[in-house]
Amino acid sequence: MAFTPLQTGEPTADLVILLARVLFGATIAFMGLNHFMQGASMAEYAGYKGVPAPGLMVPLTGGMIVFGGLGVVLGFYPTLAAGALLVFLLVTTPVMHNFWAVGEDEQQAEMINFLKNVLMIGGALVFLGLAGAPEGWAYALNIGL
Repeated sequence: MAFTPLQTGEPTADLVILLARVLFGATIAFMGLNHFMQGASMAEYAGYKGVPAPGLMVPLTGGMIVFGGLGVVLGFYPTLAAGALLVFLLVTTPVMHNFWAVGEDEQQAEMINFLKNVLMIGGALVFLGLAGAPEGWAYALNIGL
């Protein structure tokens, strides 16, 4: 078997990659569910941050990140899934966590959330890069782009 980034032929490595997909994707998918379970308060905060049409954008972005997270976990359209997460994070991070533009009392919390999103951008980039593995992902549906 030829080596590919996501099907190593080594059960331990394949399981570690699966664990990374589950931890990353399931956590982000859960965050997306909060866009629906806490939609009103999230829309209010998004409006406070200057997001246009927050009542529409919160569920729209929630859908993006639920799809993205589950897509990474399951290997379902992994390029679109990781891409959706990347677009969401690149657009929302500087808008929602603009620590440089808030009062001193909010600055530390916003910087922490900004940096957490930067870490998630790194994870989304890794999965976007690995989504094109020619033999697909081990322990995945391997459906789609």
